[in-house]
Amino acid sequence: MPSRRDADDPEGGPDADEPREDPAGEDPPSGDADPAALARAYYDAIDAGEYDRLASLLHPEFVQRRADRTFEGRERFVAFMRDERPNTDTTHAVDGVYPSGPGVAVRGRLLDADGRELFAFVDVFEVDAGRLSALETYGAES
Repeated sequence: MPSRRDADDPEGGPDADEPREDPAGEDPPSGDADPAALARAYYDAIDAGEYDRLASLLHPEFVQRRADRTFEGRERFVAFMRDERPNTDTTHAVDGVYPSGPGVAVRGRLLDADGRELFAFVDVFEVDAGRLSALETYGAES
């Protein structure tokens, strides 16, 4: 599956300095990891179906909250993304990354395989010990 294409980065490729640690290890990628780079790597991993890489970006106690459900724990969230999502042939178009504060906010759109917008979203990430520790997702259908 192709990687996400950023709306503000036509190349859409991951940065060379993004963390790529073994998810089984509990050593964080870096205590001073760039929250914006972590967020971009999160979307890249999901869009590419790289679930081990996704797990490596998440804190073991990662929590995602969204309007329809809450996922508690890295393993549960990764299992959902890998095995239970209704549509895995999607990409995230990132329209803006706002790295101010202790975490990072991202504004974007989820696109289907044909490039049609499924919905717009705002994700607000928290970062702890160099990993994404929490995510609040706000979405609106197009």
